Amino acid sequence: MNNRILGLHHITAIADNAKRNLDFYTQILGVRLVKKTVNFDDPGTYHFYFGNEEGTPGTILTFFPWEGIGKGANGSGLATHIGYSVPKGSLDFWKNRLQQFNIDTEEGEIFGEKLISFQDPDGLQLQFIESSTDDRKVWTTEDIKEENALKGFHNVTLSLKKAEPTIKILTDIFGYDLQKQEGERYRFATDAIETANLVDIIENDKLLLGRNAAGTNHHVAFRVKDDNVLMEFREKVLSAGLNITPKIDRDYFYSLYFREPGGVLFEIATDNPGFTVDEPLNELGTSLKLPKQHEGLRKRIEEVLPKLSQVIIHF
Repeated sequence: MNNRILGLHHITAIADNAKRNLDFYTQILGVRLVKKTVNFDDPGTYHFYFGNEEGTPGTILTFFPWEGIGKGANGSGLATHIGYSVPKGSLDFWKNRLQQFNIDTEEGEIFGEKLISFQDPDGLQLQFIESSTDDRKVWTTEDIKEENALKGFHNVTLSLKKAEPTIKILTDIFGYDLQKQEGERYRFATDAIETANLVDIIENDKLLLGRNAAGTNHHVAFRVKDDNVLMEFREKVLSAGLNITPKIDRDYFYSLYFREPGGVLFEIATDNPGFTVDEPLNELGTSLKLPKQHEGLRKRIEEVLPKLSQVIIHF
């Protein structure tokens, strides 16, 4: 069981304004800022990690808030919707809370599961989906208690012109199975883990290509136990004729990246070493943490990064 893909590890998206992004996710949605670091390849840009108390894989939504990047466009070749698991009976709480901040919601249902859909301030598509079988530990705030708090990911939705080549990656390499299909939507699941284990595909050959910028997802990361399993999957991806990066040290996990045939950037990431490697649990997200190669530039980086201690931006 340990040498399998263990569902979703994290999802990384793009924002336009760091302060607005930070306020929305921590103050409005009530998730924890688990790590405040920088984009390894662009250290003048923050990299925020939001999750539960420990930043457990399967709860982690991360952002590159590139100031002034402008709005992107969802479409083919992107992960277009992020589904969060919320407690049974909490959708009314979330509808009311989001409306207090002038955020429109839309009620719906996918595969018999009740949900609300809405957009974050950059236009990122989020769905809160009621789950009765999710016992993950949540992060709570003064306004958002355990009976309403976000559990972590329920599913991610990929939008593609043609589903079959991507399906082969999910089934033949990642070990997912087709669970359900309704019209152009397919749902794939892995039984290697009970949560954050669903990938939906919407197939529509009329979709325009997506464009990565604010309000879109940059990549989807799948979870493995450790480095050894990671490298086993590297060989599997190579054997399928796809290009994949060497192992990359991201300080809090080790990663591989490849673009699946439908155009979505996939990552495979390890559980080890985790977010407490450079901060104790009770201090996660409180300090700016820099990768080793940028530590010597700390003063310059801190001068360039946007200020986060301004007045709260209203939504």
